[in-house]
Amino acid sequence: MMAAGRAAELGAEVTIVEHMDRTGLKLGITGKGRCNLTNNCPDDEFMRNVPRNPKFLYSALSAFGTDDTMKFFEDHGLPLKTERGKRVFPVSDRALDVVAVMRKYSSPARLVRGEAKELVITDGRCAGIRLGSGEEILSDAVIVCTGGLSYPQTGSTGTGYSLAEQAGLKVTERSGSLVPLTVSEGWCAECMGLSLKNVGLKITDAGKSKPVYSDFGEMMFAHFGLTGPMILSASAYLDFGGKHDYTAVIDLKPALDEKTLDARVLRDWGEEPNREFQNSLGKLLPSGLIPVIVRYSGIPAETRINSVTREQRADLVRLLKALPLHITGRRPVAEAVVTRGGVDVKELDPRTMEAKKLPGLYFAGEVIDVDAYTGGFNLQIAWMTARLAAESACGGE
Repeated sequence: MMAAGRAAELGAEVTIVEHMDRTGLKLGITGKGRCNLTNNCPDDEFMRNVPRNPKFLYSALSAFGTDDTMKFFEDHGLPLKTERGKRVFPVSDRALDVVAVMRKYSSPARLVRGEAKELVITDGRCAGIRLGSGEEILSDAVIVCTGGLSYPQTGSTGTGYSLAEQAGLKVTERSGSLVPLTVSEGWCAECMGLSLKNVGLKITDAGKSKPVYSDFGEMMFAHFGLTGPMILSASAYLDFGGKHDYTAVIDLKPALDEKTLDARVLRDWGEEPNREFQNSLGKLLPSGLIPVIVRYSGIPAETRINSVTREQRADLVRLLKALPLHITGRRPVAEAVVTRGGVDVKELDPRTMEAKKLPGLYFAGEVIDVDAYTGGFNLQIAWMTARLAAESACGGE
């Protein structure tokens, strides 16, 4: 929609080929339905949040930066706000309002229902596409904006990769990024659906002194392991292709150091010293997590708290400050927020987004092997690469 709208602004006749029943389905569910549409940060900070192939994006970001994105939406009647982490949302907190702006912006384009199955290649350049129905749509340029493999129910089915391969372009291995994590501990299933807010998270790799990732915020337990905002963010920092032994360490009381937390436990227990240990943690923990902590503490559940030793209490405090979970992998790419991997950036001209091997063929967004951390960076990549592709396809502004 961004590419189509920009090309139409520049005077081109544009056709959008959409194989779903309407445009913008994935955009409408981003940010838990709120749409974190960019990040209000300077360019150098933006680049630090792109772990894969950031240099490829210099031209696109220079041409249409985060401030340009914010101005674009506000000029199109959508007030914005900046929240924690410089994340930018519509004031309405409605992703569908972002979709509405984009549908209106791209409305000068003709909308064709169908799926692009093949490129039409004539005289060594891309001259259009062939639909599954056999119909050909001929054009001076084709911009592939098909997304990746994540959330396939919204239309991201990997079509763009096959089009790239037909053009002879290399497509790198694809996997999920910003994706839930699996763990070896079965007790997560007992806590399925339990959300922890305002907790600390640290992910370590055996043999490494520095944590791979650390943050403070929200996470959730699932039948397979861990999910939620912090976990999705952490997943982008993990490499499952090499020899790594990752452990997630949860600090359930990050606002308290061990000494202060110990004093808090003593104070709570002092109110009813004859209670059983298993019934003594209600003020400290959500009820769903208490049986797990009781088991891991090593303190028998029926022990009267006035009988708990200082050493046992110290072990409990350490557990509350560092609950370990051993990470075994990540969930399938279909459950990821974005796809890692895609059209190799070496196959594209970063100044235009055009395929070096096939003039007239352009790529934008998630289909390219560029992905970023959570915080609006991935949508910004989509906006700016689409704008650059459209302007290049039209011969510049």
